[in-house]
Order: sequence, then structure tokens, then C-alpha cells
Amino acid sequence: MIFLYILLGIIALLIILALVAPKKYDVQRSILIRRPLPEVYNYLKFIKNQDHWSPWKKRDPNMKQTFTGTDGTVGFISKWESDHKQVGSGEQEIMTLIENERVGTEIRFLKPWKSVSNGYLLVREVEPNETEVIWGFNGENKPPMNIMMLFFNMDKAVGKDFEEGLASLKIELEKNNL
Repeated sequence: MIFLYILLGIIALLIILALVAPKKYDVQRSILIRRPLPEVYNYLKFIKNQDHWSPWKKRDPNMKQTFTGTDGTVGFISKWESDHKQVGSGEQEIMTLIENERVGTEIRFLKPWKSVSNGYLLVREVEPNETEVIWGFNGENKPPMNIMMLFFNMDKAVGKDFEEGLASLKIELEKNNL
């Protein structure tokens, strides 16, 4: 009988935790780049350009990559495979392109765990030769997996990578003539 009470207590605790744990996440960072908005957007819409500023590419420059479709167009897919624990494996597909506004992608992580997130790069003109870039991703934590988010801070974990990547993007775009 005691075993049954313990089991019911554990089940009740898991249900309560699943109800109160975060069900959505949205992590983003921004930076100002001294370049006109159309130049910045036209650079960002090509996923292969991420090789020049991605913090994950820097962690594993030898990751295996394959591409399907035409880069810079909806439907283009970039796949990666890495044994580096902070890089893992997955794919990114361009889902939406709104000229001089947004590059929207679906990021499907396969390793170290399976999940799907919506990635985005937003651009906004601050001045004629200055563009704000917002890099982020969002998604849902479905129960019972959302319980893990009580112990894992997605913003803290991924935010630093976004900051590092945006700093590299700024250097890349401001040093080169696009």
C-alpha cells in the first residue's frame, strides 16, 4: 500500500511540474551593424554565409555539411553533423523570406536531443547606413519534456552563442565590401 501511495505521489508531482513548467521559449539578441539594410539582408538570406560567423562552425570547423536546394530561397536546407557536444547534428530549412525584413527558418535538431525550433533573423534600418540585426529562435516545450526547462535556462545557454555570433557577423559585414 505504501508503494502505491509513493507511486501516486510521484505521478502527481510530475503532473504538477508539467503544468507549471515553461511551455514556450524565445531567445534573441541584437546588434547594430554599420551597413545599409539591403546589404545586410542580402547577406543574411544565404545560409551558407553563416559559416563565416556562426559560433558553432567555429567550435567544429570540420563538421560535415550537406545542402539541398538553392541557397537564399525558400526550401533551401543546410544539414550538419558533428561529434562536438555543443554542435550536434540537425538541419535548417529556409521557411520564409520577407525582403529587407526577415529570414525565417525551421531548425530541426537531431543530436544531442531531438527538437524543432523556429529560427529568425530580423533586420531594421536605424539610419541609412546602420542596421539592427535581431537573431533568435523560439519554440514549444511539450509536456513532460518541459519539466527539464525548470532546471535549464535556454536564454542563458543559447544567448551567449547568439551574442558571440552577432559580434562575428558585425566584424564580417563591416570589414568587407558586400
